[in-house]
Amino acid sequence: MSDVTVLHNPKCSTSRAAIETLDATGAQAEVRQYLKEPLDEAALRDLIGKLEDEPTDLVRRDSFFKEQGLTDADVATVDQIVAVLVEHPRLMQRPVIVKGEAAIIGRPKDRVAAFLAG
Repeated sequence: MSDVTVLHNPKCSTSRAAIETLDATGAQAEVRQYLKEPLDEAALRDLIGKLEDEPTDLVRRDSFFKEQGLTDADVATVDQIVAVLVEHPRLMQRPVIVKGEAAIIGRPKDRVAAFLAG
């Protein structure tokens, strides 16, 4: 079992680039398609606890976010972030790379190789 997990959306070019980076480095990783297997509240809280980025950065601010009537004020706290992502998993940034007890959002793409090497 690998100590690297990628929360992946195969439709996302940045997420696919993260998988390519993993393959190029020879790193073994568990790839979890989080839209098919959404994270529950406990898993999201665990992820946020490991995240090197600001927790609110885990939420995508795309057209779907706006369609739901959400604003930055709706994802300002960990509780709010977890509630939004449990209800709308597609709003989670991708890819997210978890290595041991640390995690990053794999944007921009070059962060992934540096994170894996560290």
